[in-house]
Amino acid sequence: MQINVSQLLQEPIGSSRRYQVNETAVFDNGSTHQLTGECQLLRTQRSVLVKCQVDTDAELTCSRCLTAFRQPLTINFEEEYLPTVDILTGAPLDTPDEINHFTIDKNHVLELNEAIRQYALLVMPMKPLCREDCPGLCQKCGKNLNEGPCDCPQQEIDSRWAKLTNLL
Repeated sequence: MQINVSQLLQEPIGSSRRYQVNETAVFDNGSTHQLTGECQLLRTQRSVLVKCQVDTDAELTCSRCLTAFRQPLTINFEEEYLPTVDILTGAPLDTPDEINHFTIDKNHVLELNEAIRQYALLVMPMKPLCREDCPGLCQKCGKNLNEGPCDCPQQEIDSRWAKLTNLL
């Protein structure tokens, strides 16, 4: 997702713009995602501050049953984009010593895909589940228990623990 900010950079500090997001983004791994939401751009003394709330989804693999499923994601971020060239003269600007900062390219275009990708990784669940009560796979035969019970015999209870079954 690209936004040309040349006009915003020429305006006084405090000027802002709102953009509605409704497009498809393709990330480095080739996956495509539909993005919807809103971004607000604010002109600051040295940069453009971008505040976005974007809804999308990701294709994940359930950590219990190994089935692929789509997980909705809401991505909120606030990032500062620093210009690389002066808007009036076209002269290159010194970049700060900050590492991993986002920049505005020489054509005064913001590229939001990388920020969206990074923040999407942060909101993805560490242990994705296709549903909360997913029973997973059978430990013996590997059948997906979401599709029904397997034909494996029930586990025999260790004789040392057999008396505890009477408590149930």
